[in-house]
Amino acid sequence: MLRSLFQDVHVQSLMLAERACVYNMLINLMESREAELKGLGADFVFGFVQSMDGERDPRNLLLAFQIARTIVKRCYDLGKFAEELFEVTSCYFPIDFTPPANDPHGITREELIQTLRDVLTGTPRFAEFLLPLIIEKLDSDVQSAKLDSLQTLAACVSQYEHKDLAEFLEGLWSSLRREVFQTSSEKIESAGLAALTAITSCLSRSVLNSDSEDSLCTFLDLVLKDCKHHLSEPDLKLVWPSAKLLQAACSASNRASHIITAAVMPSLVEQYNSRAECSHRRTLLEVVQRFIQPVKNSQSSEKEESVFVAFRPSLCSMVFSALTENNSSLQVTAASVLTSLAQQTGLLLDSDIELAVDHLTRLLLTEEDDRVSLAVVECAGALAGLHPAAFITKLVPRLKNEMFSEPMDQDNNRVATEQQSHHAVRKRCLSALAAVSTKPSVVQESTPVLLEVLSSAHTGSIRFSVDEVVSACRSLQRIAGQVEDTEETGRCFHDIIIPRLLSLALQAALEGEGSPGRRSPLLEEVVLSAMVPVISTACSRLQPTLARQTASKAVALFLNGDVSFLPDNSFPSNIQLLKQQGDSWSQSQLVCLLMGCVCSLPRSVEVPQLDQLLSELEEMSCTCSHLLSYTSAAKCFAGLVNKRPQGDSLDSLVQNTMKRVCSELESASSSVHTQAFTLLIWVAKALLLRYHPLSTALTDKLFSLLDDTGLGPMAADGFSLLMSDCPDVLNRSVHADIRIMYRQRFFSENSAKLVQGFNAAPEEKKPNYLKALSNIVNKLPKQVQVTELPALLTLLLEALSCPDQGVQLSTLSCLEPVLIDPPPALIQQLEALINRLLALMSSPTMNVRIASLRCVHAISSFPEHEIMPFRGRVLRALARPLDDKKRLVRSEAVQARAEWFLLGSPGGR
Repeated sequence: MLRSLFQDVHVQSLMLAERACVYNMLINLMESREAELKGLGADFVFGFVQSMDGERDPRNLLLAFQIARTIVKRCYDLGKFAEELFEVTSCYFPIDFTPPANDPHGITREELIQTLRDVLTGTPRFAEFLLPLIIEKLDSDVQSAKLDSLQTLAACVSQYEHKDLAEFLEGLWSSLRREVFQTSSEKIESAGLAALTAITSCLSRSVLNSDSEDSLCTFLDLVLKDCKHHLSEPDLKLVWPSAKLLQAACSASNRASHIITAAVMPSLVEQYNSRAECSHRRTLLEVVQRFIQPVKNSQSSEKEESVFVAFRPSLCSMVFSALTENNSSLQVTAASVLTSLAQQTGLLLDSDIELAVDHLTRLLLTEEDDRVSLAVVECAGALAGLHPAAFITKLVPRLKNEMFSEPMDQDNNRVATEQQSHHAVRKRCLSALAAVSTKPSVVQESTPVLLEVLSSAHTGSIRFSVDEVVSACRSLQRIAGQVEDTEETGRCFHDIIIPRLLSLALQAALEGEGSPGRRSPLLEEVVLSAMVPVISTACSRLQPTLARQTASKAVALFLNGDVSFLPDNSFPSNIQLLKQQGDSWSQSQLVCLLMGCVCSLPRSVEVPQLDQLLSELEEMSCTCSHLLSYTSAAKCFAGLVNKRPQGDSLDSLVQNTMKRVCSELESASSSVHTQAFTLLIWVAKALLLRYHPLSTALTDKLFSLLDDTGLGPMAADGFSLLMSDCPDVLNRSVHADIRIMYRQRFFSENSAKLVQGFNAAPEEKKPNYLKALSNIVNKLPKQVQVTELPALLTLLLEALSCPDQGVQLSTLSCLEPVLIDPPPALIQQLEALINRLLALMSSPTMNVRIASLRCVHAISSFPEHEIMPFRGRVLRALARPLDDKKRLVRSEAVQARAEWFLLGSPGGR
């Protein structure tokens, strides 16, 4: 059958469909009758070459390339027809096919490129034909041809041996060098460097014989000859392209890295030591770092000695001298290089680590440049993970001494500038303590320092500002989240840190907010709010046994006043933390710490005395008058409800709570409307996240409150809370029960209710519905917004006329992605949309002006015949924001006006 096909049928004279039939026949036979086809020997290859010779249709070319790929990949006998097969396929290289718009066949340029590349790179027998072709195509002025050639080169040499490349190395190197030195395209530069790495890697795999030439050394000699001298030129103009080429070769193998570093490093060290300008020294240091990074990747084993060991003293000297310079850019680079050196085996001795810690500590305490501080903190964190002992003995004590010192001037009064400087030093010290605390051994030393900051701030023995106390809490939170999850660290947080935080907060609460004299910073809401994530992050990572113990202790403290597990236990025995003591709120607000503890535990951990706890929390949230207290109680109640197992017990709890909430909300004489509403919204969120059937009853109640004169605006804002992620409770990091796509489900089930409510509402209540709609839609994923918004377009246009600037901004942010690909319904409402957008360009709120200008800009891409009637009016309106006092507004106005000016011009847009 095949002989008849190849001898009697001239395939290229057939119609498109018949040619496709021939190719599909061959593909099927290659799948089912491979042995018989291989039995034909090279005749099959020759017949296929004749069949595809001259093929032009992309659909058939894709089939033909698939056949050719199978021939070379499955080792069919090419015989004397290897060159013919190469010629008949390579004539299409590089692919320049561009599919027509709305192509029903789905043939892409990338698919053709990849399939042809698989053919050309599939066998070393093509090397003598392909490599000259690539060198030729690299002379092309077409950027896509260069890119395709370089990527094909990188792909083919991975299949070749050194002997396949030997005669083409000079030509290949010349082309690659030109592309990196002269290109203006980052893509082509990256592809050229990747090809150089692939060639070097191929040559590195060669097995040396006593009488054979070392092709790797020969090739690297070419590279070094053309690049090395640029590293020592006075102006360093070509240092980066030369360094990139050398680094690309260096990263290919261990052998290559040894050869290149031995040739290059002495010159770089000499250059650094001889240069006086900080900019030149920084450039050379950056070059050194770029060498260290790829060499690190080429190490075959972590225990293998680094190729830089011979240059260790020089490298350390360079880095440490740069750290002592006054140039901030040089110091930042030096910190980065120090990190790279530490990550390689044998490049930093113990004495070097200690010296590095001294330098880093000095910079932390003296350097005020934010970039340097950030780089130093990052470097300290990286080094502490590798060498914790030096940081325990040197850095932590020094930082502690600095934080607890209080320098005084001659009059024993801190001058303002000195106070600001010391505050900045403390902030850097707190940040550094968190950064270095990744190992349990460091955490054991750093966390007592942070706790002592809180204790001293509370007692007043050392003055710490509220901002510094908050920073200490954030450092503790960072440590809780990043430290290695071991039994040792779990014990540290369970036995020491969490009890200590609770104890300090309780001491401050018992002293009360009305005590004479100074007021403890630990009473401040911002400090308590910073303590919550410390406790929740730690509890969310506790092992099950410790988690159960922590839950038990926290519940016993808040329900029963059990203070036996707290340090410094001098507390009275009749503490009632879940009850507001008259007008005093200092104790009741501690419920936020209970929330951080019990609401962050894994769902498998059973909270003791849960029914009693929920009852107390409900009572507190409905009766307490202090905002933080009743809000935290409601959030804690919701967090526990979200994790409670499904069943009659949960249903009964929710129904009883609902009755109480509705009773309070419907009572005109009730003084706790706000508290009842807060509990309603949080319980609704807890149930909505887990798709609980009773969530509908609660959200329907929210919809009904949009018509309430007093609570309507609050209910509209509540939908934003309902759809948003909450940072401290009811999120995945604290193991909340959250089902996927709950926002989309809520929207699809309730958007019709919202529209109906809007249509039926009196005029003065309509803004509440618009705000609720805007809050819901704004939190939906962009893809859902694009598909759902056309049905709600009328309401969204109404929302743009709403006087609430928050509604305006969220509505504009919803509209902007839809305007990129406008639905027909939007174009029909174009006049109303443009009128509202032009009015909003004069809004007193900058973000509203910017968002409206972006929408006007997006409308300029609508079909020209639809928007040309508005061109004059829009251009006149855009003249005003060109003189806006805010630069960001002026920038958006310029871009929008330019696009509208181009409408109807001969050049088009």
